[in-house]
Amino acid sequence: MEFSQFNTDCSSNDIPLMERRRFIRHPLCFPLSYKIVGKDGDSSQEKRSSTLDISMGGLLFSARRPAPIGSFVNVKMPFQNKVFNIRAKVAHCDKTTSKNLYNIGVSFYRVADSFKAKLIEQLYLISEFRDLWSVQLGREVTMEEASKEWIKKYSERFRRLYW
Repeated sequence: MEFSQFNTDCSSNDIPLMERRRFIRHPLCFPLSYKIVGKDGDSSQEKRSSTLDISMGGLLFSARRPAPIGSFVNVKMPFQNKVFNIRAKVAHCDKTTSKNLYNIGVSFYRVADSFKAKLIEQLYLISEFRDLWSVQLGREVTMEEASKEWIKKYSERFRRLYW
C-alpha cells in the first residue's frame, strides 16, 4: 500500500468540541485507508485519509463523503512495511464548517482492534522520538535503540493509562 502521495494536512480546527466518547483522545495524524462496508457485505471503493485523533475506543478521520451512522468500516493503517487492519463502526459523521469535508468518528468493533490502534500510536510516537533523538545526538538512532529508550522512559506511564 503506497501512501507517499497522500495529503497529510491534519488540522483539527473542525473537530467538534463536545466530547462524545468516554476515552481520552490523542490528536495524532496517521495515514489510513478505509472502506465502508454495507449490511449486505458490499463495500465501497477504498479511500485515503488520515486520523485527526485516536483513543482506546475509536478514532476520528476526515472524508470527502459522509458515512452512514451504524455502518461498518474496514480501516488499514500502515506503519513502515506493515499494514494493520482494523474493523470499526461509524458512531457519528459531522460536516465540517471550514472545508467541504466530513469528520467521521468510528468506534472499534473488537477489543483487539483497540489494542492494534494503541500499538500503531506507540509505533508512530517512537518513530518521532527516534527522529528527534537522532537530531539531538547528531547520529542516526535505530528504531531498536529508540524503542528501548522509549520503553525505559514511558512504559510505566503507558501501563498506568491503559492497563
